[in-house]
Amino acid sequence: MVLEQITYYSILGKPLIMYLGIITLLSLLFTASISIMKRRGIGFIPIIWHFRMARVTIALALIHGLLGLLIYF
Repeated sequence: MVLEQITYYSILGKPLIMYLGIITLLSLLFTASISIMKRRGIGFIPIIWHFRMARVTIALALIHGLLGLLIYF
């Protein structure tokens, strides 16, 4: 039940998994915005950051999903 303790670790009264979900969503939106800005020609962020952020987003989503699933097993 260590994973349950980590998942429900309270930060400012809310569980860690909630904050991880918010960070994952913001990371996903930032990754998409890099691509959209580049396509429209208004981007100043190098495209390599799109690929880096995609990796970070996938890692965050996997951790968030695993913590959500593993508390039931």
